[in-house]
Amino acid sequence: MENYFDKEFELRFFEMNRLGEASPIALLTLLQEAAAEHCHYAGHNLLSLMSENLGWVLLSGVMQMQRYPLYKEKIIIRTWISKYHAIRGLRENIIYDEDYNIIGRARGLWLFYDIKKRRPKRIHPDFLKRWSSYKSISLEHDISDKIEALDSFEYRKEFKVNMYDTDTNKHVNNLRYLQWLIESIPDEVLNNYYLYFIDGRFISEAQYGDVILSSTKKDSSENSFVHTIKIKGTNKVCATGKTIWKKIDK
Repeated sequence: MENYFDKEFELRFFEMNRLGEASPIALLTLLQEAAAEHCHYAGHNLLSLMSENLGWVLLSGVMQMQRYPLYKEKIIIRTWISKYHAIRGLRENIIYDEDYNIIGRARGLWLFYDIKKRRPKRIHPDFLKRWSSYKSISLEHDISDKIEALDSFEYRKEFKVNMYDTDTNKHVNNLRYLQWLIESIPDEVLNNYYLYFIDGRFISEAQYGDVILSSTKKDSSENSFVHTIKIKGTNKVCATGKTIWKKIDK
């Protein structure tokens, strides 16, 4: 394999769940951090891009975990770009333990974006030169398929968008949508199952002060769910997703 980038992490206490394992949000955060480090490697860290009113926006993504790392465990996230379009790139990820056993996989579709003009922009040639796409796929799953918004639900929670929910671009961080999604899962599932698979689509932005409705409904397969995040009082859908949960081996 060529043109990949490895980033090592040691899991910290505040990233743990009640079982002493990294939470799904912690893993998704580390995947974003590895992508940010890959940008820095290409000569354009995220803050320097922001100074030019540029940035990367996640359009869709999927993560599948065989297990979650434990407190103080070291993991390596290997990331690379498998395919470019003029304004978009497919980022692949493999998550290894410190002995390079695979414990998880993820991929995401990212859009290069002009923050000020609020429209896509051609990918900077420095990224194309330094990243040099490698066509290997980390996870055989099509993240271009649409996930339809729910028209009914079985579980719902409500959240208000606060300042800490927004990122450096003053947009609601993608990770926050996923957190809201997970929190609408019934307690019986959260207490006895772990998140094995998550597939998400990011459709529109929520703003500071909005009230969010996180709706969940059981899917056709056992321990699987479909999700919709929308703004209360409107028909505006911010995100849709699917999750699959596996029994915790106690």
